[in-house]
Amino acid sequence: MDHQTFENRYQTYRQAVEAYLNGLFASRPHWADLYEAMRYSLLAGGKRIRPVLTLEFARLAGMDWHDALPAACALELVHTYSLIHDDLPCMDDDDLRRGKPTNHKVYGETLAVLAGDALQPEAFRLILTAPGLAPDRRAACALVLAEAAGADGMVAGQVLDTLHAPKTEAELTEVHRLKTGAMIAGACRMGVAAAGGSDGLDRTARAYAEELGLAFQIRDDLLDVVGDESTFGKPIGSDREEGKVTFVDLLGIDGCDKAVQAATKRAEDAVAALDTDGFLSALAGSLAERKQ
Repeated sequence: MDHQTFENRYQTYRQAVEAYLNGLFASRPHWADLYEAMRYSLLAGGKRIRPVLTLEFARLAGMDWHDALPAACALELVHTYSLIHDDLPCMDDDDLRRGKPTNHKVYGETLAVLAGDALQPEAFRLILTAPGLAPDRRAACALVLAEAAGADGMVAGQVLDTLHAPKTEAELTEVHRLKTGAMIAGACRMGVAAAGGSDGLDRTARAYAEELGLAFQIRDDLLDVVGDESTFGKPIGSDREEGKVTFVDLLGIDGCDKAVQAATKRAEDAVAALDTDGFLSALAGSLAERKQ
């Protein structure tokens, strides 16, 4: 797929996601400060990789991707909650996210925690009331999201990362498979579930996502060392300041570059038979070269 064709489809998906998210929590009840804090982080930008993956896998599974928007955006609500909580003083204690002050810096820790708390059940409300999904597909999507975000998924990865001090390559790989890869896998599998796709397609989605997630996280570790802060959107060198061991410590800069390329190639190979027009391959390639 040529770059312009890829970019056109990506932006079509992304604009649909932004429009949908912008319609959420827009009313003004007397607890509007909660809605404001939720929307502050939810609408702060970002690449929207996860909902884009959901929409593309739904399309590949034979569904009108517009009907998968509630499920795709539900996953973005959970991802946003995780970022709000990840930035808190009791976690990574970050002041910047996507070039803006983090949620707790703007609204205080109490409201930031509650904004994250609220985004989680609201995600499941989106799925369970999605007008374009039959009840069995709503249930399947909700299960995928619960598995990706729960105690055997993203939260487990956060526990290992913050409390278990991973130091070896195997330990880091496990952390990122859970913390980052589980939600990327959830995004791909959510598209398949929304469309009622086969078990084989679900396995393909998972295989692609696991390699994509690993490449994404190694690239993230690399950018924390060699990235530009104004482009990266958060402080450079924060992992080292926190005393975290990263892939850069274990593999070096050149080793990380090679590992990203290898994982990206494995991701592309996993969907070679499915990705007939090359969008998923182009997406993997673009993430391997990203600057933010």
